[in-house]
Amino acid sequence: MSFHPQQIAGKNAEKTKAHNRRVVLGYLQTRDSGRAEIAKAAGLSTQTVSNLMAELETEGLVLRTGRRAAARGQPPVVYTFNPAGAAALGFEVRPDMLTMVLTDLGGTALTSQHIRLPQTDPEFVLAQMAALARQAAANSPIARILGAGLVIPGPFGVEGLSAAGATTLPGWDPATLPTRAEAALGLPVHIDKDATAAALAEGMSGAAQGLPTYAFLYFGSGLGLGIVAQGQPLRGAFGNAGEVGHVIIHPNGRACDCGNHGCLEQYVSRLSVQRHLIAKGHLTPDTSGTDATLLRLLADQNPYLTEWLETAAEALSRAIGMLENLFDPQSTVLGGALPDALIDALIARLNLPSGSVASRADRTTPRVQRGTSGRFTAALGAAALVIHNTVTPRLDAHRMETPHAPD
Repeated sequence: MSFHPQQIAGKNAEKTKAHNRRVVLGYLQTRDSGRAEIAKAAGLSTQTVSNLMAELETEGLVLRTGRRAAARGQPPVVYTFNPAGAAALGFEVRPDMLTMVLTDLGGTALTSQHIRLPQTDPEFVLAQMAALARQAAANSPIARILGAGLVIPGPFGVEGLSAAGATTLPGWDPATLPTRAEAALGLPVHIDKDATAAALAEGMSGAAQGLPTYAFLYFGSGLGLGIVAQGQPLRGAFGNAGEVGHVIIHPNGRACDCGNHGCLEQYVSRLSVQRHLIAKGHLTPDTSGTDATLLRLLADQNPYLTEWLETAAEALSRAIGMLENLFDPQSTVLGGALPDALIDALIARLNLPSGSVASRADRTTPRVQRGTSGRFTAALGAAALVIHNTVTPRLDAHRMETPHAPD
């Protein structure tokens, strides 16, 4: 994620060294610069920046690109951010799937893998993650791995929601998970919701790149929401901001596993289209071939899939109008574990409300668009948590990561 040094300045006190490192790296992500220029822009002393640059250069996170011509005196050394200076692991755990990616610090995937999960108890899944991590490290062109991100469906710690239904992971306690995951992987681990992490991925190298404020609707098994405002993800008091799947869109509508009726994800989600097509006899309860079936039915203009698309688009149009008026995003991005062609078909059927703050004559970005990170969006977002922690300054002390994750 890029950042504007005018908005977040550094501090000279030793206790804020980690923050100052992020200030410098964040600045260098946007432009190659000399030490004096960085010091002036970030509000740091030249000596502080010089010390940090020496440290970052030793670590391989920044590189010298030469010297810049100066009117007088010694030409200043110019530095650049080095995405290949380290790598980050990202894991997404869904009720039926474990996805792993290894990226450089620019968010570019170096390797990736999907494996189906016959069971989802933490001990089994953490063992699978450790095996994938060892394999990725052995084959990585970048030796240093800074940490791992781990994303799971939300919400966290909410009675009646966190263990309800087919979209959740019973037994996964965010309070103890970081310590267990760190022990399994031997790395610092950052924990977050899948939708929040996916939003970061789309901002780093996807459809929302360059947008400081946007909404991301993530199709996992259910439907989640990630909001990024001025470059920072919104998490809420307990990390549960964005549980849009359990917003009631049709009062007294379809029963939801959470106990409500008419929740959005009962109409718009991967699970909802699977249930609809199973009920119509066009999909078997073994959903391993769901994507191929969905694409075939879409190409054939299957009336049952069309029926789902129409119903889903109507519910989603209402929800997007609500999100626009609540959060005023520059764009709403859709992505995740649905085929791109199906997301495109859903977007084409939207009937967005005109009574929205997003109805702007001066709009320069699409009101709604499909993401570009595909099925790996949340896993890329998990790796982005590590990158975000490394290069993005923040003003608050609240973090959804282990207490001893690196500063």
